[in-house]
Amino acid sequence: MFLLTTRDSFPIGDNATDTVISNVHFNLSTLNFWNYTYYPTNGTLSNESWCFLMYPPYTPKGVLTNGTFLNSTWCYLATDPIGDRARAGIGFAVGFALCLMFVLMNLKKHGELHLPAEKRFYPIGRRWQWYWAIFVCAAALIGLFTGIDVDRYHVVELPIVLNNFFWFLMQMGIMALVWEGVRHWGSWMERQFIDPNPFVLHQNDKRGMFEFWLPLFFYLMLWLNFFLIVPRNWGAIELQRSPSQTVENAIPAATDNRFKAATFCLFVCWCTTMVSLWHSIRHYEPRNRGFFNRIIGFLGYMPFRFVLMLPLALAVVAYQGLSAWEWHLSPLNAKTNLLAMYLGGYAPTLLIIIIQIIGGFTRPNEDRELIRQRRARGHAIDQDLGIIRKPAWWRRVNGDLPAGNMRDRIMRNVREVGGGRATAQQIERLTERRAAEAEAEAANRNTAIEMNELRRTTSLRNNARGSAPPPPPYTPYGGKSEQRRNERTMQAAATLLFPGASPGASTDRGRGLEVNNEPVRRPGTSERSSSTASGLSTSGPPQQIRSMLDI
Repeated sequence: MFLLTTRDSFPIGDNATDTVISNVHFNLSTLNFWNYTYYPTNGTLSNESWCFLMYPPYTPKGVLTNGTFLNSTWCYLATDPIGDRARAGIGFAVGFALCLMFVLMNLKKHGELHLPAEKRFYPIGRRWQWYWAIFVCAAALIGLFTGIDVDRYHVVELPIVLNNFFWFLMQMGIMALVWEGVRHWGSWMERQFIDPNPFVLHQNDKRGMFEFWLPLFFYLMLWLNFFLIVPRNWGAIELQRSPSQTVENAIPAATDNRFKAATFCLFVCWCTTMVSLWHSIRHYEPRNRGFFNRIIGFLGYMPFRFVLMLPLALAVVAYQGLSAWEWHLSPLNAKTNLLAMYLGGYAPTLLIIIIQIIGGFTRPNEDRELIRQRRARGHAIDQDLGIIRKPAWWRRVNGDLPAGNMRDRIMRNVREVGGGRATAQQIERLTERRAAEAEAEAANRNTAIEMNELRRTTSLRNNARGSAPPPPPYTPYGGKSEQRRNERTMQAAATLLFPGASPGASTDRGRGLEVNNEPVRRPGTSERSSSTASGLSTSGPPQQIRSMLDI
């Protein structure tokens, strides 16, 4: 224990101009000249500009008349050994580092696309929960490793601020993670609900607008929590270097009204998450009648991971509120209750991350699950219709393979389309190509059918033989009526496909059946007969249809 005098609180030395600190003599006149003050409570010497450690083995060897200390040690250095706070922090940091690796694995698993992206369900929607998990792990790692220097700094300084700054960010991130998990579960329920019929739910109805505004409200409250906590003068938290400093500066700053209001905003975020869960169960799960049955159904339809994550998220909110009222339990206190700090401040967050990781490994990728559900619905429909699907190897074994490979078939379709509208451009050229291919195929085929081959009558070659008059030239419609333009286009297409049909046949609809006096003739491949006699269909040879253009 130091023996202090009333003269600037320096220990008594050999004479009036001498003082002894840690068995080292210093010139008291020089110390007074440079306005140094000795603080025996923490063993430091300071003049509000410079601070030196005065306890062994960091005691300076002396002081010069110009105020220079020999072999001195700055106060704000990590000179002390690590304590219990740092040891516990290292343990939690290892846990968060391991979780970070598993989070990245889950992000790859659930973030991959196996179906085309839909505008209604953006791929980033299912990745946000894993992005927030990465953010939480990163904030926890930075905060916990800076917490090591909280123990090692002999005088409280910047490490306590960094440790708590990232701790508050971790709290916000874990609440956003729980929110995104619940919100995306509802989006996944909606996606499964509308997959058989995309028009069963509208996006602009009351339900859709509620789902649009609810996330905005959640992030507004989360931003208010951030705004009330982060933008402040953190220097007052560092003033814990003496009991008087702690009472006058640190405690009022750590328990002010802004920290308490921030806790209320975080609690509103938790309530919003519960409302989102209730909304998803109400709209995308079967409804139960009665108050108690609805409560039972709410708990039954809720995924088991939410049963664990939501109470832990509430514990996160509760500890942040507790630290805003109780200084001795707050992580802002350099000498806080470590059991309360790690059990209430870090353990719930780590458990939520672990539950999220386990749930991610047990759930399949959503696109793959949707493909499986579509395949199961297809099998069920085939069974109802009595359709038996042959396996993929059936056609290969029986030699029922189309001519050419897939590339050739795709290129053939591209050439047929030609890049224009099928009903307005290149119709005649398409018909010519189809007819030429059909004739070439018929010429190469060696068949023994005792009848004439059926030939297309829509080509110019057949028209030249006199089977039907050539189609009139197509004149585009030049008016402004879209309906008239579509009618002209359809009429031109029908004339090219069915040149033998009467253009006025549709005017006799509903006026009875009339039989023309023209001689009955067998219709061509793509012609319609004007006769009502049914004997031709049984006495004549069967009609050969090679493509949809023949109908």
